Amino acid sequence: MSMLLHRVIIAHIRYMFSREWQRRGVLAYMLWPFSKLFYGVSALRRLMYTHSWRKSHHISVPILVVGNVTVGGTGKTPTVIALIDALRNAAFTPGVVSRGYGARIVQPIEVSPTSTPALTGDESLLIFRRTGVPVWVCPDRVAAARALVQAHREVDVIISDDGLQHYQLARDIELVVFDYRLAGNGFLLPAGPLREPLSRTRDATLINNSHQLSLPPWPSTFTLTLQPTDAWHLDNPNLRRPLAQFAGKRVLAAAGIGAPERFFKTLRSSGLAPETRALPDHYAFNENPFITDIADAILITEKDAVKCKYWRDPRLWAVPVNAILDPRLITLVVEKLRGCSPA
Repeated sequence: MSMLLHRVIIAHIRYMFSREWQRRGVLAYMLWPFSKLFYGVSALRRLMYTHSWRKSHHISVPILVVGNVTVGGTGKTPTVIALIDALRNAAFTPGVVSRGYGARIVQPIEVSPTSTPALTGDESLLIFRRTGVPVWVCPDRVAAARALVQAHREVDVIISDDGLQHYQLARDIELVVFDYRLAGNGFLLPAGPLREPLSRTRDATLINNSHQLSLPPWPSTFTLTLQPTDAWHLDNPNLRRPLAQFAGKRVLAAAGIGAPERFFKTLRSSGLAPETRALPDHYAFNENPFITDIADAILITEKDAVKCKYWRDPRLWAVPVNAILDPRLITLVVEKLRGCSPA
């Protein structure tokens, strides 16, 4: 079986489950007994850290975790980028640690201008290119955080991109991000999308594009809006074009992210009517998948764009999105950070 076919099959299975996880149908109830087993294992693991049966490691600077309790993308990376800007405005010097999804990493690695997605992961590379802050990647986030503070003494707060369930790294603030799917059917894996119970404690909940739905009555809930900006051309990044200028053209929208439909909805809300193609999450783009497609323009996400520099297609445009955070959330985060004492 070819690697591409394997990825397509996996993507189809993920789509099937993501659809079923939005309702309490026959499949969800068939898998419900296994979700109780999953709950027992995850609860025991969390309890071991809560009672210090397993050690959580404190770093010399405060740790802010941005994660999710559901499977799939919810908008964490744009949120991290927006938090970096907000913390800078509040006179902090942030750094970022990430797993480096898809990269084969054994020891902590710092993302640099010459880094590739295969070496450091696509999300960490995007964060570095958008912000320029120190970004270190490693599946062992404790090791990554220690390497970061040792290499950059000026950093006074670390944002962990994802890693909510990585309890080895002690944290001072936890932000949990949801999108329009919220908690789905409310069941834990594999019957539903939840990695942990919805009642899990956290400092704040962010709901992406909450104007599309009624806010749930969860404590410390804030809105998060992703706004697209001008698209930029992959062959000439200085060439930018408002999305409205693609109206009336043959547009193909493609996304290899956790929730591609969210990207497609963003384009439709900007007045476009694109053909769409959902690719597997973290799609490698080793080859051009659009060679046979007839289109005037192909719009992709910035996360995908960092992987498309090794082949040329003049139709390719990247669509950046900016996360607009509730000012009250920024105030909450800043106040908590200022109240943190060095470890």
